[in-house]
Amino acid sequence: MKEITLACEAFQKLLEEQLERIRDMNGEKTDFSTKKQVTIGVIDGDGIGPVITAQATRVLENRRAEEIAAGSIVIKQIEGLTIENRMACGKAIPDDVLAEIKTCDVLLKGPTETPKGGTLESANVAMRRELDLYANCRPVCIPEKNIDWMFFRENTEGEYVLGSRGVELPGMAVDFKVTTDLGTRRMDFKVTTDAGTRRIAKAAFDFARANGKTNVAIVTKANIMKKTDGSFSRICHEVAAEYPEITAEDWYIDIMTAKLVDEKRRKDFKVFILPNLYGDIITDEAAEFQG
Repeated sequence: MKEITLACEAFQKLLEEQLERIRDMNGEKTDFSTKKQVTIGVIDGDGIGPVITAQATRVLENRRAEEIAAGSIVIKQIEGLTIENRMACGKAIPDDVLAEIKTCDVLLKGPTETPKGGTLESANVAMRRELDLYANCRPVCIPEKNIDWMFFRENTEGEYVLGSRGVELPGMAVDFKVTTDLGTRRMDFKVTTDAGTRRIAKAAFDFARANGKTNVAIVTKANIMKKTDGSFSRICHEVAAEYPEITAEDWYIDIMTAKLVDEKRRKDFKVFILPNLYGDIITDEAAEFQG
């Protein structure tokens, strides 16, 4: 019973944190057309990150040379988001690095490693939460294969946001004074909110309308995850009703992974809305076509 009490306390804390997060959602967007100066923070990351980011920065500087010369774009290098520094600080994003990040309008970030096991949270997850980066927009375009996709992956909820906050319970069963060790029980959590789902759905449908896309695929496992994915699908359809010229279709994630490789079917897909974990997995599959 002690372990169950501790687990309940941990779950209560998670619920309280999620309620606070919902209250802080404001949906405000920056109008970059009115800003006289935009600061782009460049974060190398770790592993192959510095190699990738160096070339991405070179492209950025070339494509925005006039704005950089005029001072309307400032590129700012941000150091310290390495696995070594994060492990030493015991934080997904060290405080001084986060402070620097918050001085920027846009970030160009290389990959960062997340250790297996332990409790150190993903730097990406922490950054998405701290900056409320709720819309992960991933385009895949290969005209010769009739592929023109845009994925809207919800970025601040799902399993990802609570992935390092699970609980463990020693598993003991007692029957007629015979005690059997059934091993430790482990539980992770998934969170889906109306507000979080509604804003990612609106972002996807706004994009579809603005770009002449007539089909939006809502990808879940709502037949199994009835509370979380079920509400995700329902709310997406509520938003879809405001866009009568766009067809909204439900797809299960396992079927969708198959249909993306179906040359006859995949050409019909245009825009996708997905919860966090499914979006992470399926966009890797989609990116494999693009190279």
